[in-house]
Amino acid sequence: MKTNNEDIDKLIKETLTEEEAKFYDRLDEQNMFQMLGGLFQGKNKWIMYMANIVTLVFFFLFIYCTVQFLNTDVTNEMIKWGLGSVVFLLGVSMLKVFAWMQMDKNAIIREIKRLELQLSSLSSKISE
Repeated sequence: MKTNNEDIDKLIKETLTEEEAKFYDRLDEQNMFQMLGGLFQGKNKWIMYMANIVTLVFFFLFIYCTVQFLNTDVTNEMIKWGLGSVVFLLGVSMLKVFAWMQMDKNAIIREIKRLELQLSSLSSKISE
């Protein structure tokens, strides 16, 4: 059973040049691994590399604080190590949320490009 999206995609591809059709196919929906790979492309890939390095550092500091928390019996030290664990775990979480937001942004940009291409195709078909 065909859907309206498949029909629309077929109509759009018929009106596009070969080069535009290849570009349109590249804008298709991505799986999770393609989206993750897309984070490390473009102008701001250095930010993602730095964010991942900081995430690893925060994770190892979280592990260190947790081990120290479990190895002490003094209440004041337990509070300090526990607070350190929470802070570093929050840091890891925030950096992961940042990465997910970047993946979502890339998906939205890809959809906007598809819409622009569809509008361009439609306007050239109307002007004929």
